[in-house]
Amino acid sequence: MVADMLAGRLHVADRRLRMETVPVPEPDRGQVRIRVEAAGVCLSDVHLIDGTLTPLYLPDDVVTLGHEVAGVVDALGDDVDGWEPGQRVLLQAGERDRVGTVFTRGVDYDGGWAEYAVARQDTIVPIPDDLPFEQACIIPDAVSTPWAAVTDTGRTRPGEAAGVWGVGGLGAHAVQLLRLVGAAPVIAVEPLAAARERALALGADAALDPGDAAFRDAVLELTGGRGLDVAFDFAGVTPVREQALTVLTRRGRLVLAGIANKPVTIASDSTFNYLQQALLGHYGSEAEHVEQLVALAGQGRLNLAASISDVLPLAEAEQAVARVQSKQGNPIRLILNP
Repeated sequence: MVADMLAGRLHVADRRLRMETVPVPEPDRGQVRIRVEAAGVCLSDVHLIDGTLTPLYLPDDVVTLGHEVAGVVDALGDDVDGWEPGQRVLLQAGERDRVGTVFTRGVDYDGGWAEYAVARQDTIVPIPDDLPFEQACIIPDAVSTPWAAVTDTGRTRPGEAAGVWGVGGLGAHAVQLLRLVGAAPVIAVEPLAAARERALALGADAALDPGDAAFRDAVLELTGGRGLDVAFDFAGVTPVREQALTVLTRRGRLVLAGIANKPVTIASDSTFNYLQQALLGHYGSEAEHVEQLVALAGQGRLNLAASISDVLPLAEAEQAVARVQSKQGNPIRLILNP
């Protein structure tokens, strides 16, 4: 095979993304090499480039981006069992070491914005033959993060009223997943009219403008006067948290899945305590959440076709980043195809 490949490399020192030719990686003991077929472009990738996020465990100052990756098993390192070349797989978005430290693919070690990627064999998940690579690659993070927020952190039960603030790359999937687990009604909250229309197409029972003066009244009307059992902040902005707290019912939960790096203020602790409400932090997902979603997709319960906003060649990674950063076309996910 060829000795070199194209990769999208972030130079952390100057926050520059450069498309570079680098050696094709060789799998070490216990690792598998994947021929990448699809890699998602996440807002986290944009934040790594613009400096909002910084790798914690990167051993040097250059890394191949991309934590949403799917492809085909290409080569096996020593002591690899259960995998064969040609198998269709996706890669978990990270791995843990022996003491439990989480290392994120495409952040703390090389990811999938490349023609080939290597992965520890226990971070590989087989995918069905009828699940397109473009859809499979976004399951780690774009879909698994809201799935974990909905099912684990938010503990959403059938029949509960749920609100989703921000219906972009994560929130759009939260709408679908809340409907999947039986939440009702599912209310999308989004200032962009096009995003509200998209939320309705994805299964939201209602889509509200948070700037509408009648917002609270609308939520109460949709929930029979009760308010929301669970609210999800996927926008990561302070006004969302403040607004969501005003429409929670007794024992209502507010799940913070978006990151604002700002203080969280509760207007009245007496009201908050009296209603026995809860504020819950959420981050990422676990391996089992990815496996659950692959199973659901394989059984026809989850269709992610509408999430693929566009597919671009790997060489156009910089243009893809610019589109995500500017929200051009209001994408859910852009995909890079090597």
